[in-house]
Amino acid sequence: MDARPAPDGPVAGLPPGPEPFAGRAAELAALRTEAGRPAGACCRVLVVSGRPGSGRTALARRFARSLAGGHRVLAASLSAPDGTPVPTGAVARRLLAALDHAMTASPPPDAAPGAAEDPACAGLREALTGRDTLLLLDDVAGAEQLRPLLPAEPRCLVLAVTSGPLSALAERFRLDPVILRGLDEPAAVELLTRLVGGTRISCDPVGAAELAEACAGRPAPLRLMAYWLRAHPKAAVPEAAAALREAGEAVGGEVLAAAFLLRYRALPVAQGRLLRTLTLAPDGVVDLRTASALGGCPAPEAAAALHALAEGELLEQLEAAADGTARYRVPGRFFAQLAALRGELDRPGEVQLARARLLERLVRLVDSARALLDPGQLSPDPLPGPLRLRTAAHARHWLLGERESLLRTAELAIGQGDLDGSAARLTSALLRALPLAGPLTPADAVRLHQLVLTWAERQGAGRRAAAALLNLAELRAAAGQWAAAGEHYRAALAHSREPLDESVAARALEGVGECHRALGDAVRAADSYGRALALRRGLDEPAAQARLLARIGEAHAAQRRFEEATREYRAALGLLRRLGDERGSAVVTAALAALARRSGADRTP
Repeated sequence: MDARPAPDGPVAGLPPGPEPFAGRAAELAALRTEAGRPAGACCRVLVVSGRPGSGRTALARRFARSLAGGHRVLAASLSAPDGTPVPTGAVARRLLAALDHAMTASPPPDAAPGAAEDPACAGLREALTGRDTLLLLDDVAGAEQLRPLLPAEPRCLVLAVTSGPLSALAERFRLDPVILRGLDEPAAVELLTRLVGGTRISCDPVGAAELAEACAGRPAPLRLMAYWLRAHPKAAVPEAAAALREAGEAVGGEVLAAAFLLRYRALPVAQGRLLRTLTLAPDGVVDLRTASALGGCPAPEAAAALHALAEGELLEQLEAAADGTARYRVPGRFFAQLAALRGELDRPGEVQLARARLLERLVRLVDSARALLDPGQLSPDPLPGPLRLRTAAHARHWLLGERESLLRTAELAIGQGDLDGSAARLTSALLRALPLAGPLTPADAVRLHQLVLTWAERQGAGRRAAAALLNLAELRAAAGQWAAAGEHYRAALAHSREPLDESVAARALEGVGECHRALGDAVRAADSYGRALALRRGLDEPAAQARLLARIGEAHAAQRRFEEATREYRAALGLLRRLGDERGSAVVTAALAALARRSGADRTP
């Protein structure tokens, strides 16, 4: 497999890398060699390893672009900008969404101790079978995070970007990591020349070499200092090296942190404030709609600031959204410093207000999408023109493309607990709107109902908590996770008692009975069904009564209590006939006949 020259235009599925690109010829050659090894029974795995700021992602993207002509490219980050590993199942669902491969039939993840892996991982491995795919997985935290994503498909190439060698995978995949160190002096000076301008650098080769050495040859500090020089057109190149060393004293000598601090200080005040505020976005990912809300500024102002920050490489430009909206991400190598600056410079009330604006903006967008997809719904007040969703197709693409970000926003807001009203509105809006864009996956449904439960229990809203628990129980039951379903049903029953909600209690008790039945405990199943039946009689619900009588008959039959089973089946049959339910009557009649044969066989000597 030979890497070809990188294409000039954008590559679908692959965020653009920083330009210009200098050096790394030996590392690119090593990756080509590794990619050309004969494939075994599994995918091939290449590893690019280096410290943040070493240019590891830029190198990986450069190499991936050279292979894009023969492979479908899928890219994902396995860590949030703050360094928190992203759950592997969430990564798999994002990649499946990029493949347009829905996991609608898969069960939700089993939260029980010792549960198997998230089913989305198996779904991804299956979806990649038979495909020429290049998986670029950035910010891999460790081998155990990567392992569930690796398919048994020789035509699949996985390019993992990490800070370590992933030695736990070395034996199986014959890994030979490409480890990045600093650029050599000619490459570092070339990068400065192309970013700053040839005359300024070439007139002071000694100063350029000094700056390259002060940056330890690492591409990220070099690029930051190049932009610092461009922001200070009268500064000589040696002044940049001196300023970097001085800033290093304030940040413990870490060259990347020092270079970022200098670059940040050169920003206009409004851009610096917006950049700090963007760290509040889930996973640091923003577009014009969310950035204008976080910054509390008009759309044109936010668009200009985002463009300037991305052009100065303080934001990473991602692949555009499905509707063409430009998307950006706060780079992980800057995130901790920006969050610290936000804590130092922004008042807590300002931060909370920015978060509230983001939540309310998303509620309006989700409600707008719902109104476009279901014209019978009342439309909210329209957003300003550049932020608006315009057609049903646009709304569907936006909801599906932003689904994971919307869910993460709701989860973070509910977790923080100080904006419960806005967070609850967003969660409710998502529950109404997402099914209109496409089937709601069981995993996403579990996430949303769990958010409703957390909010309801914190607010003391017993009925809302019970409803969320019943929905969670039914999702678990549909997946065959009967023990977990039973726990949810019992918790819903507890919430239905004060004050007593007979309908919820009956539904919960019947669910408990179903779980006992599935787990083979006929005695407890009959008891739960009987308690539910008493409530249904009080509610005057004959169809539910007939269903429960048949279930009790089945439970008695499982205990070989044939007379009691016959009595319950006959009572169910009488109700069904009065209701005119011919299909139900036929089913119960067949059950009675089967019961008669069993009881007759038992009496035969």
